[in-house]
Amino acid sequence: MPETPRRARQAVTLSLVFGAVLLAGAATGAWGDPGAPPHRPAAAPAGAGFATGQDPAGTTLSEQQAEHLIGVNGDRWGAYYSAQEYAEFSQGLDGRYLGVGLSVGRGQDGVTVVSQVQPAGPAAAAGIAPGDRLLRIDADPADRLPVTEVVARLRGREGERQAGSEVTLAVRRGDGEVRELRLRRALLDTQQVTVERLDKGVVRITVRAFTSGVAEQVRAAVRTAHAGVVLDLRGNSGGLVEEAAGTAAVFLDGGPVGSYQDRGGTRELTAPPGGDQRTPLVVLVDGGTMSAAELLTGALQDRSRAVVVGGRTFGKGTVQQPSRLADGAVLELTVGRYYTPAGRSPDGTGLTPDVPAAGSEDAGALALRVLAGLGTRT
Repeated sequence: MPETPRRARQAVTLSLVFGAVLLAGAATGAWGDPGAPPHRPAAAPAGAGFATGQDPAGTTLSEQQAEHLIGVNGDRWGAYYSAQEYAEFSQGLDGRYLGVGLSVGRGQDGVTVVSQVQPAGPAAAAGIAPGDRLLRIDADPADRLPVTEVVARLRGREGERQAGSEVTLAVRRGDGEVRELRLRRALLDTQQVTVERLDKGVVRITVRAFTSGVAEQVRAAVRTAHAGVVLDLRGNSGGLVEEAAGTAAVFLDGGPVGSYQDRGGTRELTAPPGGDQRTPLVVLVDGGTMSAAELLTGALQDRSRAVVVGGRTFGKGTVQQPSRLADGAVLELTVGRYYTPAGRSPDGTGLTPDVPAAGSEDAGALALRVLAGLGTRT
């Protein structure tokens, strides 16, 4: 099954931890609730176009017309969702998703490999482990599908997106026999925050995406850090800007976090007073650090609150606004950029770390060495 532009965009936003779309307005309330009824009646006839910057909310557009609008505007991050797809997307931002509890990646040799398995999920119960090769999804060879399509298929096609629906996987561990496993999809917690307590009072906090409640989880973890924090944002594809800004506020005693544009002008993001400014902090990033994760990184870097270690970030600095159409579908269009406190936009260029990891150097070990050089809080 070829990957259409629509499926490619949806796979990024719906399947890769729901993070590539920033959804700043939805998170902060600047645009209202996209799940609410349309805020104005249908105003455009079928096939009508929109000027750049015009809000299509409440209008009548078919999927084909919506896709045409995205294409005409050259909107790389624009996307169209049916009402059901957007409901699932919103559910994911609340920290839950439908799936079998595994993540996949593509090796240099082109094979599809299981990278993570969620404890107590269907995949773990079936005995799948990180490093296993995923050979087939139902009857289709996994290696012939884009990774985004693999992830989308694990979550289910139209008509399969419900708890209890089945997917058949063929997996192999090393040179062992091929195992064919039939798994039932379940509603799972995304477990976006992992906390590791290392030696000498150092805490490593890994945040995979910014869903509801992440900022408070980070805040609780920082309270247990006595010597320093490594905030690992590698592979973090973004999410709710409200949660990213809230995470920045954990480490800032008030002041600017960033700003973003929408159709109503420029919105400022600020941190309330009272954040922890004493605990040494290193932020770990790579080419998979995107969107809201770049906003957080830029805020801590510009405010001289953290040393950023690793690789250049992805470079997604745009804001998408969700608009509910007359039939309940949702069209997201790019409406502007966001900026760090110093006025930088990472869009297209990414953010450069203060301490780059060279070549095959272990970025995680480098982060710990940099943190040790920062000393302890007083």
